[in-house]
Amino acid sequence: MDRDQIQILIAMSSYMALIIGIGVYFFKRANESSENYFLGGRTLGPWITAMSAEASDMSGWLLMGLPGVAYWSGITDAFWTALGLGVGTYLNWLFLSKRLRCYSEIAGNSITLPEFFSKRFKEEKPILMTISAIFILIFFTVYAASCFVTVGKLFSVLFSISYLSAMIIGATFVVLYTLIGGFLAESVSDFIQSIVMIISLIIVLGAGINAGGGVQAIVAQLKNFPGFLEFFGIATPVMENGRQLVEASMPVFEPQAAPYGIQTILSTLSWGLGYFGMPQVLLRFMAIRDKNELTTSRRIATIWVFISLFSAVCIGMIGRALYPTALLTASEAENVFIHLATSLMPALLAGIVMAGILAATISSSDSYLLIASSAVAKNLYHGIFKRNATDRQVMRITRITLLLITLIAMFIAMDENSVIFEIVSFAWAGFGAAFGPVMLFSLFYRRMNEQSAIAGMVTGGVMVFVWKLLVRPLGGVLNIYELLPAFLLSCLAILIVSKLTAAPSEEIMAEFDLAKQHANA
Repeated sequence: MDRDQIQILIAMSSYMALIIGIGVYFFKRANESSENYFLGGRTLGPWITAMSAEASDMSGWLLMGLPGVAYWSGITDAFWTALGLGVGTYLNWLFLSKRLRCYSEIAGNSITLPEFFSKRFKEEKPILMTISAIFILIFFTVYAASCFVTVGKLFSVLFSISYLSAMIIGATFVVLYTLIGGFLAESVSDFIQSIVMIISLIIVLGAGINAGGGVQAIVAQLKNFPGFLEFFGIATPVMENGRQLVEASMPVFEPQAAPYGIQTILSTLSWGLGYFGMPQVLLRFMAIRDKNELTTSRRIATIWVFISLFSAVCIGMIGRALYPTALLTASEAENVFIHLATSLMPALLAGIVMAGILAATISSSDSYLLIASSAVAKNLYHGIFKRNATDRQVMRITRITLLLITLIAMFIAMDENSVIFEIVSFAWAGFGAAFGPVMLFSLFYRRMNEQSAIAGMVTGGVMVFVWKLLVRPLGGVLNIYELLPAFLLSCLAILIVSKLTAAPSEEIMAEFDLAKQHANA
């Protein structure tokens, strides 16, 4: 390990020590009860609520996946995806946050999403709770795998060790941290990590613009790549033996940009729909101490998201202008943030910036692991199999489940050629389609009943798999991001089944009206 690598290691190790310290600090409080461990006792302030929600949401995808897309094929895909996410963030906070905060407390003081859905419809048999817990377990395991891929690539590139060893080291650190502190430690550390993430993005963006000779010089360089700066066309790298072709020290693209029509734009914008079903964000709405502070949280979260997404897209573009042939596969392209930081900055500063990627990875993976393990321990074990389980037993099952999920996620993440963007897009679609429509209708549709909730959740979750694996490969008009058709079909299933079945009980409707009244007060 050379001198630069040692300095980077010192900077990142210092950061990791800080995060572990936060977990240790909150250890006693987190383990007082399962409510404290899973939801922090509903004590979050507006800043921690907003910043931890966005940090846990964006993950290493923000610093590696999104810049990688911009580096590989130009601004189009990255821009429309970022726009959809930015608008989706704002609308999610605007419409869902207050209603869910009030309704989750009125509905039996629910502390997990499966528990909220179950208590919202007063189900006698926990069918809805079981289905939602299973979907959480499936998709968050995939999500955790994407985080482990991120940390594996990061450590492998920085310290010249094998990807597999790097991934295992990173995953081990994440699971140990999550075991210690629970939701409250996770939320506080996510607040810190959100600051590290946005500062890292801005620093690398500024360094890249300076190294490229200014915005005009960078744009002039990018014009050499057909389709790279088009919003309705997309650059297509010419491949040879699995890598982009290079001629005369320049990357080769198809001479004409591939079309990027309205159908594709709508498909890409539909990323924003995913927010309505994201457990890691929705739980922050439930955990804030005062619903009236959610307006402040919404403004903070929206500003953070738009600055971060803009910076991430620009970093990918700048990376292609400065180092056009450095990263010649879609998987390698996701290292553009790392490449810029280590190439343009002193080693110690680069290490601090690299902590931004580590921060993004930790802030997301601890959320994914915690929520997935809570779905098994709190909703399946305690909610179905052993209703008289003590808090201590629930906590024990939580930690065992967390370890098992980590092992499965590590197995999924073993392929070092995995593309983070693709892994995240599938899990994002899964949550958005399975939970998004059910959550929206649960909060705003008085006539919704248990049967329609089950129909919507199953339709959305299953259609993500069907569309991704069977329909989308057919191409043509069917080549749409699986979230959009699955989301729409889920909404349709909810409406049809609710009309064909009996109305909910007076008790459920009265509770709905009470939640609405509290949210509007």
